[in-house]
Amino acid sequence: MTRPKILLVDDNDAVLRMMQLSLERNEFDVVAAANVTEALNHIVAQHFDVLLTDLHMPDAGDGFTLVSAMRHSQPEALTLVVSGFPDVQEAMAAILLQADEVLVKPFEVNQLGNLIRKRIRERKPSTKPHKESVASILEHDVVNTIQNWLRRVGHSEELASLPLTDTERTAHLPEIIKNIVARLRQTRAVEAIASPSPAAVSHGQLRFRQGYTAPMMVQESRILQVSIFETIQRNLSRVDFSLVLPDVMILADEVDSQLAQSIDSFLKMQRA
Repeated sequence: MTRPKILLVDDNDAVLRMMQLSLERNEFDVVAAANVTEALNHIVAQHFDVLLTDLHMPDAGDGFTLVSAMRHSQPEALTLVVSGFPDVQEAMAAILLQADEVLVKPFEVNQLGNLIRKRIRERKPSTKPHKESVASILEHDVVNTIQNWLRRVGHSEELASLPLTDTERTAHLPEIIKNIVARLRQTRAVEAIASPSPAAVSHGQLRFRQGYTAPMMVQESRILQVSIFETIQRNLSRVDFSLVLPDVMILADEVDSQLAQSIDSFLKMQRA
């Protein structure tokens, strides 16, 4: 029987070597990588039955990046993520949608081989996921995007200092996101001539009346971009990767276009 091939990833040399020796004693072929870049190169060049990766290497979510890459290029591979207890609760929601299991430190390394063989036996052939454009994902996930935006705004001391209701803060976002989706579907050129946006103009006027400054508007626009990118990352398994790079460039340009029109409207109110 062919020995299962494992891609083992950890930036701690001692841990990496200990786990590699244990897995090799359990008759696995092990390819070890000490960082994300090295692991991604292996994923592109070789076939694996299993990915076993630490979550933080050294940045939070590095393991999630590798799981996403493996899911995209080798969807049949078993994916296991190792996480410390303080991290696992926040990791579960993001990772379990794509990883097959989260292993919480500390665990018995000697039992790891048995666990992997059991999960390989139980694993069902994956069905090829339906791929969607960024525009469709943003359209379907608009509520979560707005909630993430609102949460991030709440963490900004300057923005949160204005006594506004959630509705007053977010009233402009559905139409702004609708404009971004329309741009992704209709005008594919990056840096296209900006289409007039009544929603952006109204937003600038409203923010003036609410007591915003222009820098505060720039800050909330940056938060919108981050929230949109979080939505894309959360749906990586469904994204059409052939379009994701130009889509990201187009949506960033469109967010900037919407902001420019809002700022222009804001300044006109300020000069009046």
